[in-house]
Amino acid sequence: MRIVFAASECAPFAKSGGLADVVGALPRELAQLGHEVTVYLPLYAAVRQHIEGEWTYAVRSLTIPFRGYNRFAGIVDGGTAAGVKYYFVECPELFDRQELYGPRGNDYPDNAERFGLFCRAVIEAAKQLGVPHVFHVHDWQTALIPVYLRTVYAGDPVLRGVASVLTIHNAGYQGRFPPATIEQLLFPWEIFTMEKVEHYNSFNFLKGGIVYSDLLTTVSRRYAIEIQTPEYGERLEGVLRQRAADLRGILNGVDYAEWDPAADVNLAAHYTSADLAGKRVCRGDLLHAFGLEHVAETTPVIGILSRFVSQKGLDLVTQIAGELMRRDVAVVALGTGEPVYEQFFRDWAPENPGKVAAQIHQDEALAHKIEGGADLLLMPSRYEPSGLNQIYSIKYGTVPVVHATGGLDDTIEEWDAEQGTGTGFKFGRYDSGDLLAAIDRALAVFQDRETWQRLMRNGMARDFGWERPAREYEEVYAEAVRRRA
Repeated sequence: MRIVFAASECAPFAKSGGLADVVGALPRELAQLGHEVTVYLPLYAAVRQHIEGEWTYAVRSLTIPFRGYNRFAGIVDGGTAAGVKYYFVECPELFDRQELYGPRGNDYPDNAERFGLFCRAVIEAAKQLGVPHVFHVHDWQTALIPVYLRTVYAGDPVLRGVASVLTIHNAGYQGRFPPATIEQLLFPWEIFTMEKVEHYNSFNFLKGGIVYSDLLTTVSRRYAIEIQTPEYGERLEGVLRQRAADLRGILNGVDYAEWDPAADVNLAAHYTSADLAGKRVCRGDLLHAFGLEHVAETTPVIGILSRFVSQKGLDLVTQIAGELMRRDVAVVALGTGEPVYEQFFRDWAPENPGKVAAQIHQDEALAHKIEGGADLLLMPSRYEPSGLNQIYSIKYGTVPVVHATGGLDDTIEEWDAEQGTGTGFKFGRYDSGDLLAAIDRALAVFQDRETWQRLMRNGMARDFGWERPAREYEEVYAEAVRRRA
């Protein structure tokens, strides 16, 4: 089967979150299963460093029309890696910027134009470089591809039989733009209705993709149910319930070639479930990296590795911060995000010297050190469609404390002392007291080294690789193609 991925992020080229990890790993797994897979990505400034030597153009110039003007895009050949073909959509005035979506959490004002162009450029490039059986598009940034296919390109005989699958990685980000965007992107006005792309008097890119895609997926089974409710649907629960029969929840896998404590190049020492000695070395290295060298061996180290945004449950962390400092713990935090939470961590650390340290930036190597060196990982997300860090953490013997939502609930099993089963600790209500109680349960188990190591090994034995999700996506693609045929 020929499959084209279109996405706004893909590791290692451009990343702001888990979407990049998925688009980096899933195509490789599908290629191993024998499929012909191509990935299209905008040629951001960050991508340029990955293109060695002189660029080779697969398509020198594409004319992308807008209302009253044209823009021109090139398709840069990104080569082939692990059986996957990569192309980058070049349009310097739109993509050659330091940030993917906007500065410091804000959107660029021309994002509708940027990703509208990207979607049309992918379609036009595919017509020249290889028409797929299915377009697999991701989140609002590429959700217009199914809309274009069934409207502007509906009469194109080359594309008539091409199916589309939309994966919703996070329903909270939708791509809402003024009604006039319909004209700017040359869509017919008749699609600006409540049944199609209109949403509270805005042109909603994600809703358009939900309506026009042949099939929908999201990144965990629990989240597929949650987004059909008012609590998690972000006001799209109605249209998602209408398409419930076409929605699949497929849990994200992880790339164990990159995330494995037995081989991770970022760790000070390697270790396995059979020999955990290296974990102690990694803990010491982590504490050194954060300037907490004097933390006692018996003091558990809690890691926070997150975007600093409200979705990640950091409001609960601020509420328990004082009480948590009454416990014998050390906390290390890494991330960037909303100014209020960045400032919280900047203040929390000096107020608790020797117990709390924070680094307000993104650092992939340090993220690996936290997974390898911490004893506990805190993920109290308000909602979490899939989550990857909790899966990384159990592979590294770092026990997660999570809110029982979305992929966190699907992947983490509550520790059962009587049975010796489970991989972490969960709390059900989104409540600071319940979070603190879950942490306290973890701290109590930590005092028994033998029991704690059994808990660690339970998690390290779990397999959340990409083989099973890739097989599930195969079935989705095949069904979408059958429907379109």
